[in-house]
Amino acid sequence: MEKYDDRRGGRGGGRGAPRGRGGSRGSMSSRGGRSSDRSQERGNRFSGGGRGRDVGRGGRGMGSRGGGGRSDNRDDFRGKFNKNDQPGGALRKIRWDNVQLTPFQKNFYVPHPNVEMRSQAEVEAYRSQHQITVKGRDVPAPSMFFDEGGFPDYAMKEILKQGFPNPTPIQAQGWPIALSGRDMVGIAQTGSGKTLAYILPAIVHIINQPRLLRDEGPIVLVLAPTRELAQQIQTVANEFGQSVQVRNTCIFGGAPKGPQGRTLERGVEIVIATPGRLIDFLEKDTTNLRRCTYLVLDEADRMLDMGFEPQIRKIIEQIRPDRQVLMWSATWPKEVQNLAEEFLHDYIQINIGSLSLSANHNILQIVDVCEEWEKNDKLLTLLTEISSEEETKTIIFAETKRKASQLMI
Repeated sequence: MEKYDDRRGGRGGGRGAPRGRGGSRGSMSSRGGRSSDRSQERGNRFSGGGRGRDVGRGGRGMGSRGGGGRSDNRDDFRGKFNKNDQPGGALRKIRWDNVQLTPFQKNFYVPHPNVEMRSQAEVEAYRSQHQITVKGRDVPAPSMFFDEGGFPDYAMKEILKQGFPNPTPIQAQGWPIALSGRDMVGIAQTGSGKTLAYILPAIVHIINQPRLLRDEGPIVLVLAPTRELAQQIQTVANEFGQSVQVRNTCIFGGAPKGPQGRTLERGVEIVIATPGRLIDFLEKDTTNLRRCTYLVLDEADRMLDMGFEPQIRKIIEQIRPDRQVLMWSATWPKEVQNLAEEFLHDYIQINIGSLSLSANHNILQIVDVCEEWEKNDKLLTLLTEISSEEETKTIIFAETKRKASQLMI
């Protein structure tokens, strides 16, 4: 038998009194070029008393890893490592068949009466209208309207504040599947609202698990390929999690490990991480994934393109096998299919639109091919035109850090 077991005390009817943990909540900038995911939250039976817990965040900056001589910037070098360095080489694979696992609940879906009354013809018409295709066993019908999702009142208030009339297609079809505790693959374009499609069910999942104790790892893990996407996800988690005191943290390479590690040691329900930095903390035993029961792989195709497959495999080995897994991708190449077949069980696949890689048709794209010496003048002209409009935001991408610094001047 393993040295530890997974047994722990229950909550006894709710989240209980404040726990008085340190940390502060701050705002994070959303990722440029992506529309933020907004939608809705779960029914009154999950909107019980607050827990009085704070979110701790790691600061930004540069720092070196102590002791091991490895670079802190693993995530910033597209998954590449130093010679003879194996990702997660110090991690021992857990033999879960020798571990006594505490059963946990993951099916929280209660169909709304309106959903149950709809005919199969109406469901298929909705899916056809929004280019939704589904594949799998016992796929639940979509929640076409926000009040059919069964999320708490505080989430509905946040959704109404955002001003969206109805769920996006990926949210409408994804929420019932995620709340049912099923593994799923969601294939949709950037800006489809997928972040909220998994964050809201994650919050419901957390609220219904035993209390998280100090030195226990997260209940929900979200893996993302880049710092920018991780921070965007954290923004959504903050918006919809703070009302029920669901704590989160965002960890990524290129920032000091000290503040990030201290937040992990205090304990948070949601960890949003890039693979390389999470591997570092797992190797140092700063945190563990024995309590993780809800795993999200966001932009799985991009993580594989960046060379993170070895890290992803090492991380998944640390998570109990009866976890719920949600994989999200813009495309469906063979590499992503193989990963899904290996780590997801009896999963449902949702596809919004075409399976092939294409630009979002809701975004006007203008391409101006020019010589190198023309770029600065054209950029100044373009910025002058954009600044004449109201409430505009502009992101300029540069190939190198030096070029970005020149543009700032």
